[in-house]
Amino acid sequence: MTAPTDTSPSPASNPEDLLVLKDVRMWFPLGKKLFSREPEKVVKAVDGVSLSIRPGEILGLVGESGCGKTTLSRAIMQLIRPTSGSILLNGQELTALSDAELRTIRPNFQMIFQDPYASLNPRLTVFDTLAEAVRVRHPVKGDDLLNRVAALMQKVGLQPDQMNKYPHEFSGGQRQRIAIARALAPEPSLILADEPVSALDVSIQSQILNLLLDLVRDMSLTMIFISHDLSVVKFIADRIAVMYLGKIVELGEAVEIMERPLHAYTQALISAVPHPDPELERNRRRIVLQGDPPSPINPPEGCAFAARSWLPHTDEQARQPGAFREVEPGHFVEVHPATVENYHELLARGNA
Repeated sequence: MTAPTDTSPSPASNPEDLLVLKDVRMWFPLGKKLFSREPEKVVKAVDGVSLSIRPGEILGLVGESGCGKTTLSRAIMQLIRPTSGSILLNGQELTALSDAELRTIRPNFQMIFQDPYASLNPRLTVFDTLAEAVRVRHPVKGDDLLNRVAALMQKVGLQPDQMNKYPHEFSGGQRQRIAIARALAPEPSLILADEPVSALDVSIQSQILNLLLDLVRDMSLTMIFISHDLSVVKFIADRIAVMYLGKIVELGEAVEIMERPLHAYTQALISAVPHPDPELERNRRRIVLQGDPPSPINPPEGCAFAARSWLPHTDEQARQPGAFREVEPGHFVEVHPATVENYHELLARGNA
């Protein structure tokens, strides 16, 4: 199974970028029926993603469930090997490394998983969990190891005298703090946070978000923050990438995306975010999408969003392929003929 090479324009990368993705695809074969002449079907979970992330930046990756956000993060982590494409971390091609070579550099990029109840080993104390991660980078023991674990716990807002407790003795928010401390222990330069607050109470979410912001600033970290909640991403991210059916359809500065969204799908997502002011909530325009996303097994030709788009377009326009273009400085959008024809209406919606 070989993925095609994409020649469409993509955001330019710079030599100082920490992470660069070039046309990354993650296709899962479904298997071929015995004696069948039909070609093997594949699930195109990620289908040609190109991104570059600057050091010290927080990139928010948003989209509805099933769009490929988590699959992309696991491909970056090399937990699953991409079908095709290039992933460069500090200029080093990760997809070309063997498993042994990956183990030597994996401390440089760590992941915070969504569910703090499932991501911690219930048989290990907090000390054992963090000590194991610390020793990946520093072969220390005794008091030195104890002090490092204690410092990690204090950094994420936990008391060092809790280090001999087991995960089940902590609340959900405390468990996520332990998971964050474990990700920080190897002293990485890149953190991938896969919906780290979605399983937490709203009152705890703000604490964890503020903690992540402080850690990124104090430890000079770079972060990809994955979420389906645009209000959360708006709070924490410097830039936002909007993903739909395995592709990035809009990319730009967080303020620009939230205030002037140019893709019809982005505008629909933002219109679903409730406004805290009841008067504005009653008067704002809500875009209700029809139907479900197309199947990643058999995505439509041309615009994958056309069948659900609220913009008027012809069948011929929907079938024509789009291009990812920089329509404004630093603001990239997947442009289709229907989008171009209705550009002024998109701008009006984005400014409403």
